[in-house]
Amino acid sequence: MKNKLLTQLGKLRHQINQHIKKISKTRYLQRSNTFNFLLSLTVVVIVTTLGITTDWATTGTRTLTYKTSSISNTISSENLRVQNNTETPTLPYKTSSINNTIVSENLRVQNNTGTPKLTYKTSWIGNTFGSGNLRVQNNIEAMYVAPDGTVYTNSHWDEAGMEAAIYKDGKVINAIGDTHGWSRGGGKAVTANSKYVYIAMNQGSRGKTNEDYPPDGTSWHCVRRYDLSGKPAPFPNGRGWDKSMLITSTKSEITGLATVESELYLSDFAANRIRVYDTDTMKELRSFPVANPGAITIDPQKNLWIIQSKNGTNPAKIIHYSQSGKHLPQQIADIVEPTAIAVDHQGKLLVAENGPRQQMLIYDIKDQPLQVGSFGSKGGIYAGVPGEVGDLKLYGLTGVGTDASGNIYINSDGFNKSGTDLRKFSPSGKLMWRSLGLIFVDNADADPKTDGVDLFTKQEHYLMDYSKPAGKQWTYKGYTLNAFKYPQDPRLHTSPDGTFVRRIQGKPFLFLTDMYSSFLQIYRFNPATDGQVAIPAGMFVGTNGDKKSIAGNWPPHQPEQGEWIWRDRNGNGKFEKNEYDTSKDYPYLGGWWVDSKGDVWKALRTQDGTAIRHYPLQGIDPKGNPIYSYSSMEKQATPKIFNDLRRLEYFPKTDTMYLSGFTVDHPAFGDDTGVAGSEIARFDNWSQGNRTPKWRIVIPYDTTGKREVSTAAMSVAKDYVFAVTVKTAEVYVYNATTGVQVQQLKPGPEVGSESGWIDIPYGIRAFRRSNGEYLVFVEENWKGKVIVYRLAS
Repeated sequence: MKNKLLTQLGKLRHQINQHIKKISKTRYLQRSNTFNFLLSLTVVVIVTTLGITTDWATTGTRTLTYKTSSISNTISSENLRVQNNTETPTLPYKTSSINNTIVSENLRVQNNTGTPKLTYKTSWIGNTFGSGNLRVQNNIEAMYVAPDGTVYTNSHWDEAGMEAAIYKDGKVINAIGDTHGWSRGGGKAVTANSKYVYIAMNQGSRGKTNEDYPPDGTSWHCVRRYDLSGKPAPFPNGRGWDKSMLITSTKSEITGLATVESELYLSDFAANRIRVYDTDTMKELRSFPVANPGAITIDPQKNLWIIQSKNGTNPAKIIHYSQSGKHLPQQIADIVEPTAIAVDHQGKLLVAENGPRQQMLIYDIKDQPLQVGSFGSKGGIYAGVPGEVGDLKLYGLTGVGTDASGNIYINSDGFNKSGTDLRKFSPSGKLMWRSLGLIFVDNADADPKTDGVDLFTKQEHYLMDYSKPAGKQWTYKGYTLNAFKYPQDPRLHTSPDGTFVRRIQGKPFLFLTDMYSSFLQIYRFNPATDGQVAIPAGMFVGTNGDKKSIAGNWPPHQPEQGEWIWRDRNGNGKFEKNEYDTSKDYPYLGGWWVDSKGDVWKALRTQDGTAIRHYPLQGIDPKGNPIYSYSSMEKQATPKIFNDLRRLEYFPKTDTMYLSGFTVDHPAFGDDTGVAGSEIARFDNWSQGNRTPKWRIVIPYDTTGKREVSTAAMSVAKDYVFAVTVKTAEVYVYNATTGVQVQQLKPGPEVGSESGWIDIPYGIRAFRRSNGEYLVFVEENWKGKVIVYRLAS
């Protein structure tokens, strides 16, 4: 206790001295060194006394324990961003008992030690399990169901390193280990027999060929063998660091796996061959040609049924081969997009039809294949009320199978990898359990009209019942993306992650932005025609030098250079030639904001003194789309304290602007593009031209280049300003009127007292309910959920 107190007081005195040094640089105090010394000594004595009193007064306060994330330092191939995957614990740090707030009128340091703390609880949405290593994985791209109902899964990527997993009875039994980090990843095929699990995986180079890694510039596409508990099972002549890998190609990944008796069948897509291996020795026995081979299953006669992927204008189909490689005449061609295949306990063929039907199709294959049934609502999630979740409404099918008792297992991954939705049904079609992992690089926001009952993420709609226990409060209500009606929906072609829900003229709208603040997407709702589906309505895109704003062929008709605003003038959800408004501006963006009136705000990182762009709402067109234009855009002056503006939130009712960024007094160390800056400042009477801050807060920011301390995002709700740090995911709560820090939130025991890094610029959103309670939503994509803090009024 004594040592702890002395350490805290030492840190306190150091911080006070730093403040005094800054204060002494003002032109009034520079005249007297004696005055500086006396002032410093007086303040230190006073604050030391207060620090002692405060420490004694708070030693009995319960502190929530928490852990930092431990995932590997791996670069995702999709967006080349470094993940927080080291097993080294995050460095701890503490804030001073003096709130680091600078009041502009007299630059005095405020003391907040007497401010009462808010009580809070932690909950979560989007994952069936809220903590621990065994939670529902981000995606399931392939699965195999054993006769006893054990489900083995595989996927290319999982943020917490569980690319492959084992499920049973609605629980995650174990992870199939060592698939993450060290340039490893999972794949899109998995099978098992009575002794082993076999998964498709990828091993990249590490510059360590002496440890049996691929040479630089080469990747191994492998089958890796495991025991049934999920531990690697080495074999003679196996490859890789633990000798459990069978290298099958250096050109393309494995697209299908199946076993029968002592033989393992593998689809080598690049070579257009089926390869056959001994399941125990893993030696190749034979191979035979098959064009574009995909998923494989084995029928009761021990023959193979193989999905043949579409090739150009040639549609996909399911073909039939003997074990020796003889092409048998039976085939299934009346299918649009087969994505998974299995044989049930009665010998019928099950096919995941991921086309518009969104069903599992059932075929009698004793002679010529004949469809004898289907499972799931025809049209899937879009049947009945489009987008409304139902037990038998499937969407984005990636896996089918049955156990020996005839129970049915189906996984839906949504579209553009929306998230895991694994379900078990009885033979009669009754839902028995459902495991959900719907969140990845995502955050939630509340519909202001329903007082926090309706929450939205980029693709999902949740209903909340706050009277229930933590983690049980949410119900998955709607899937808001319709890939068939709106194939040009930006969510199918980009990776949005930050969500704003707004009511404009009483109507609901969804606004989405991305990790790099490069765009702002706009969606409208029309329950009469589209149910739960969010309809593409508009989009802002920033300037990308002299290139197209978005590389590639999507969206059609986009301008060749500059930036643009798209509005869906005819209401069909397509990007058409006459629907773009164009301009050109500074290319580096800090952030976006949509205020309560529906006005859009954009922060640029320019230092020309006008870094703020204001797009006043020009109304709502006859199709229900909000109207914005470059001709009505206003350039607004940036307060001189900022030299790199990052975030902004404006509130029309009070004419209050909150800005964050790096300042002249607290500049950036390097160019960390993803953080909120070093200060938050509040400005009153903004529309009247005031650029003098009411207060300034110095928030946690990097001063060393190591990013151990930095702030990812901020959010303002009524009486409080919330900011969340990148690595520790701690939420700092400030009084919005005074800028004084009043609380610091950490993930509670309900979520295992842990969180991954905050990866997105809108990784925190706050909402005040009518009863005075605050809801604070924080991104937690490490273990696939959104953390929800509930703060008492």
